[in-house]
Amino acid sequence: MRTMRRRLGQVCLLKTAFAICLLMPSDGSAQEDTSFFEPFDTLAKSRWFISSGWANGDHQSCLWYRDRVAVENGKLLLSLTADAKEDRDLSCAEIQTRERFGYGTYEARMKVPYAEGMNANLFTFIGAPQDRPHNEIDFEFIAPREPVLQTNFHTAASSTNEELHRTSEDDGFRTYSFIWEPDRIRWYIDGTMIRDQHGGVLPNEPKKIYLSLWSTDTLVDWMGRFDPASAPQTLEVDWMGFTEMGTGCAFDGSVLCKPEVDVSQ
Repeated sequence: MRTMRRRLGQVCLLKTAFAICLLMPSDGSAQEDTSFFEPFDTLAKSRWFISSGWANGDHQSCLWYRDRVAVENGKLLLSLTADAKEDRDLSCAEIQTRERFGYGTYEARMKVPYAEGMNANLFTFIGAPQDRPHNEIDFEFIAPREPVLQTNFHTAASSTNEELHRTSEDDGFRTYSFIWEPDRIRWYIDGTMIRDQHGGVLPNEPKKIYLSLWSTDTLVDWMGRFDPASAPQTLEVDWMGFTEMGTGCAFDGSVLCKPEVDVSQ
């Protein structure tokens, strides 16, 4: 697990008439700020990993493929297309951070596509692939019968914490944010809070950040069945940012910069 804080202590080795002090990790000291703002002018390999050549399971009717990920005119484009790849008739897109991030505010300004059987999303995740307990916080945009936003969080103890929010299938960009604190998670759209989860068993593991677009022909009760004729579809992301807890307003457009948003950061 990636250490989210860098702590420095001093061990002094006495030798003859002077002391040599060596810096080494210990408790209670300096902090490494992990906050970042990603404008998607490029897709830096040092920060982002492109999923390619596999699917997350049989529930997924598409294969992650790097050619479905593009950056154009300052926007990240994640596409779902009717291009057969190996054992799948469709190809789709996912990026994930290489690093893991802790408590703070996660935000993206996105133009979301909706189609039956398709899932566009912004989420954080850690779990079995990293040999850690399952922890996850989600924005998932689906359209089983009509466009809806599902907010959710998962822990090793509980994975049925979803709430559905009616949304509109419009053509505009909107800012989606969630603030994750030790005893609270809040989800926002354009600075308006849509859900406040206070207390209970909440995620507590540092997690990677994911953006993806994928389809299914098996999870029909949840998402419906994707019709390949409705491809291509594209999730557009203008920017994405993470602000570490305690940092406050870090960039224009952040929910933390809005005076009406009451946060403990």
